[in-house]
Amino acid sequence: MSTNEINSAAFESRDFSAIFDHVSIGVRDIGAAAAFYRPCLGTLGLEVVMDKGFAIAFGNGSGRQWLWISEPIENPDSVTPNNGAHFALIAKDRATVRAFYEAAMAHGGRDVGAPGLRPEYIPTYYGAFVLDPDGNKIEAVCRNDEPGD
Repeated sequence: MSTNEINSAAFESRDFSAIFDHVSIGVRDIGAAAAFYRPCLGTLGLEVVMDKGFAIAFGNGSGRQWLWISEPIENPDSVTPNNGAHFALIAKDRATVRAFYEAAMAHGGRDVGAPGLRPEYIPTYYGAFVLDPDGNKIEAVCRNDEPGD
């Protein structure tokens, strides 16, 4: 496949089966990060599935695909925001994207893309982008077609 080709079947798929076992986001202060992530991820149906004190895992309660927030064990001051990376989490509908964004703004998040359509990606791509208190970019996205919204 050349660099200009697209695997249309994969690109257009609505199969959101997991490809990751887990993803971990580095944070400087687990307490402050938990105060941000618990309400934000709660809007997406994610809950704490494991709390190690220095690290907390969120999941949907039925799968093994977890999102961890974690202080570095040896040097918490070494955490720096990611450079160009971001984490896009599935929202069931556009109202959930908006709820995620509102929770993020209410709990110390910073706006880097208010809820809205992003037709430059695909016509039905509806997302919101926020920075967590450590500067990590988190997105909630819904790809469903919801006319009139």
